Amino acid sequence: MKRVFMKNLFLAAFAATAFISCTNDDENPAVPPAEGVRPYVIAATVTMSNNSTPVLLTTESLEYGTVSPVNQGLVTDAASYWVFHGTDYLYGLSYNQGNAGLTRSFVMGNDYNVVARPKEYAVNRFTTYGIYDKYILTTSTGNGAADWADSNGYIPKMFLVSYLDTEAETYVSSVPDKKYVAENFLGNGEFVTLAGFQQRGEQLFAAAVPMGLSQYGAAAEAGKWVRYPDLVKTEDGGSNSSSYKKGELQWTQYPNECHVAIFDDSSLTGKKIISTDKISYACGRNKSQYYQMIWATESSDIYVLSPSYAKTMSDNRQQTTLPAGAVRIKAGEDDFDSNYYLNIEELSGGRSFLRSWYIGGSSFLLQMYDTPFTLGGKAPTALSLAVLDVEKGSLRFVDGLPQTLSAFGKAPYIENGIAYMPVTVTDGYPAIYRIDPATATAVKGAVIEVTSLDGVGKLLPR
Repeated sequence: MKRVFMKNLFLAAFAATAFISCTNDDENPAVPPAEGVRPYVIAATVTMSNNSTPVLLTTESLEYGTVSPVNQGLVTDAASYWVFHGTDYLYGLSYNQGNAGLTRSFVMGNDYNVVARPKEYAVNRFTTYGIYDKYILTTSTGNGAADWADSNGYIPKMFLVSYLDTEAETYVSSVPDKKYVAENFLGNGEFVTLAGFQQRGEQLFAAAVPMGLSQYGAAAEAGKWVRYPDLVKTEDGGSNSSSYKKGELQWTQYPNECHVAIFDDSSLTGKKIISTDKISYACGRNKSQYYQMIWATESSDIYVLSPSYAKTMSDNRQQTTLPAGAVRIKAGEDDFDSNYYLNIEELSGGRSFLRSWYIGGSSFLLQMYDTPFTLGGKAPTALSLAVLDVEKGSLRFVDGLPQTLSAFGKAPYIENGIAYMPVTVTDGYPAIYRIDPATATAVKGAVIEVTSLDGVGKLLPR
């Protein structure tokens, strides 16, 4: 991959031709370019002559000023997710449909310009990711080894795990091993995929999301695990993340359950499964990606959130009857707290959420759907935010977001109990909005003179 610092001439031409700024200077007065310390990193995309160019920019603050790509920035390849490992490393994880994607990492130079590290990797296809100690983990569920096939030739599913060692700058992916088998993971015959990773001590918590019966699972023990024979596919069909094979039973037969795998460590081998019927499975979903809904607080309590996405299933037997909600695993415990349950859907007036992030204290930021789920219907758009307090049992929608909002970034940056969310609008440049959970208000911060904002975080020279 070719990466060079942006040339002044290119950026001057881009700035002159690519945009007509609609920014109100009174609302966000321009600040001269920072000198010296610029620890905040913004992954963005600029567009000129119908060509999109990903770039990493730096700035002194996310709360004020204007950040321009003129005279600064590192041109890089596009990434599906920008993952900050503390303030030391930034990884551009690339997801390619059904294939491995190229991944590279970055550090902050002493001059506060982002520097690309030399190695890059073709990381396995992934549907979720997380951090454990020095590693960034990615996983998906795919076919195991060919010699595991049953008499029908059906191959059982296994976890495909990738480990990116941020310090050593190495990459290791799992090889076929039956310790990673995802079939009958919960004892109901179905295979699972993992959604989100949360470390607590040496343990690693992940939502185990039941996916239905693979060809292997549906045929096992003469169809023992099939509850609804008419749901077994009679031919191949679907497309992309919704494709299926003849003989599969697609999507879970148990939508009113939530399961969490508590792994002994990052090897994802020794484990304990805990389950509850208070919420549905704990993940947000968008196409093939499964978003994290399991978070540890500063007090080491773990909260598990469910958007009740199974309400969107087309068959009523696969639709959950449970509202979007939250349960808890108390610090030092390895089971759900029987005394805790929060009905998020009731607090929000019937709406659910696409994604969640822990801000600090007892506060979470939720990316809310704009209307309630329709049973068997497509998930609505999600262009609002809310602050959830899991101790007070309150939910407040965030005020102060622009009326012309068209998209949020894929994740906010959290610092000192404040969330900094990238926001794209239809009538001007995107900006970073400062969200204070104490007041549930959003205030416009730094304006970024680019087409779109893809990630935001902080890096310090090492």
